[in-house]
Amino acid sequence: METVVGLILIFIGAALINNFVLHYFVGICPFLGVSRRVDTAFGMGCAVTFVISISTALNWTFTSFILRPGAPLPAWVWQTAGGSPDVQLNLSVLSYIIYIFVIASSVQFVEMYVRRFFPPLYKSFGVFLPLITTNCAILFASLEVLKHMQDPTKLWGLPQALALSIGGGLGFTLAISLMAGIREELDLCDVPRALRGAGIALIVAGIMAMAFMGFTGVEKGVETALSSFMR
Repeated sequence: METVVGLILIFIGAALINNFVLHYFVGICPFLGVSRRVDTAFGMGCAVTFVISISTALNWTFTSFILRPGAPLPAWVWQTAGGSPDVQLNLSVLSYIIYIFVIASSVQFVEMYVRRFFPPLYKSFGVFLPLITTNCAILFASLEVLKHMQDPTKLWGLPQALALSIGGGLGFTLAISLMAGIREELDLCDVPRALRGAGIALIVAGIMAMAFMGFTGVEKGVETALSSFMR
């Protein structure tokens, strides 16, 4: 039961309380660039959610078996080569290289799929679809998983990594869809000339970030309610 509660808290934390865009301010480029129409923004959010889930799962596998301190595969290779079993190898210095390669491969797969089956959506994304590769939110999720893989006594499993990535992706989708809805309404408003475009968008983003701060502390109530419900 504790595992289920922990997964739900990780998911809610990534989606609402610690929203990647509005709390950590990563993924701002597509958040501002593809949030002019709700349908395009929602499609971008779904693409990012898919990429962040696949890449985080793959990166967790690499981290668990290769990159983390004391990972089994490097230890086996080291001992096979005649190294001392007392030496604990740590290949986490290679994490950025491997993570970026995995993310780029996942984005390439999504780009081919969208171009083949959803041509209008592919055209509406424009340059921002391949730029998912440089979306900091995706790399941030993998780095958060790596942070929880440093202590051998508190290793995150694949369920925790997926809860973080799916929650973060849905949180990104929620944020960019809300932003697109607001910007569509702003097109009908008399915005001062000096604030039109990026100016009013940044102001709205700041107000949304302050609004999401209202979720701070919600995890305590959710944890108490879930613990009482599952007893």
